[in-house]
Amino acid sequence: MSTAWSFYLSTVMVYLGVNVMACLGLNLQYGFTGILNFSFIVYQAAGAYTAAVLTLGPHTAAMSFQRYIGGWSLPFPIPILAGGAVGGALAAAVGWIALRRLRGDYQAMVFLVVSLIATSVATNDVGLFNGSAGLSVIPKPLSGVVGMSLVGYQWFYVGITAIFCLLVYIVVRRITSSPLSRSLRAVRDHEQAAAALGKNVAALRMVSFVVGGVIAGISGAVLVGFISAWSPGAWLYPETFVFFTALIVGGTARNAGAALGALLVPVIFLESTRFLPQFGPPGLIDALQWVAIGLMALVFLWFWPRGVLPERRRIIALPTLRKESEREGAQA
Repeated sequence: MSTAWSFYLSTVMVYLGVNVMACLGLNLQYGFTGILNFSFIVYQAAGAYTAAVLTLGPHTAAMSFQRYIGGWSLPFPIPILAGGAVGGALAAAVGWIALRRLRGDYQAMVFLVVSLIATSVATNDVGLFNGSAGLSVIPKPLSGVVGMSLVGYQWFYVGITAIFCLLVYIVVRRITSSPLSRSLRAVRDHEQAAAALGKNVAALRMVSFVVGGVIAGISGAVLVGFISAWSPGAWLYPETFVFFTALIVGGTARNAGAALGALLVPVIFLESTRFLPQFGPPGLIDALQWVAIGLMALVFLWFWPRGVLPERRRIIALPTLRKESEREGAQA
């Protein structure tokens, strides 16, 4: 394999791992709990910015060309874990406002507004994260320790991404295979019935929302450590709809469907456009990507609403009632 292809494939593998983590987090919120979180990309960006400022060091001397709050040089993996913590804390703050009293459609509007506000603040406040120019020259984790070539380090980072992806999958798997998952699905399917059965709907939504925010923050922190830069242009609100489309295509409320959607939409579908011959004015292909993403979501919602890997139907056996009915039938 040539060096160029090895570099490209390792890059795609890192992005795949990041997208799988993001889709698992969003699937926990949307697929299992029914939260239309249109601000998901904000929590990913919060994790990315947190990891960046905890790695860059003070914005003086070599970093004097950019301004940002804080500025430390903490060792790996503290910046990534801190990114997850900040993503979860931000999700808790937003969820405390949006999830307690508002209906689902109003919640979606609040989340969309939060995304727009966050982008505007990060773009216009230069002292926060260097404004629209964003942060750059972010040190790569352990790059000075392992002493590898560029391509070798790329594959090393694939391993780091795979470890975090596996940890995220284990956590989500534990949640979605536990009794808590049934409560989350009940809230998704009929919140009034869930409340009537004694379930704390607001608390269940908050748990799902915060855990999804933590996962989003970790995915952003892992990504920024790989690309070494982050700016408001990297996390505009339409990016969230790519993850939603991935869930719609792969299948909601199923972890394997979220992983499959992350492979099919953000990786295979969007990466395949790089190999198309250029035509029309500059930027036409990039613009058509969003049209194609929208059409893909509409087609699946119309013809395959449950996705490629549909949610499994769960049949709960009631052995006591079955035995009683059989006993009554024998007596009759």
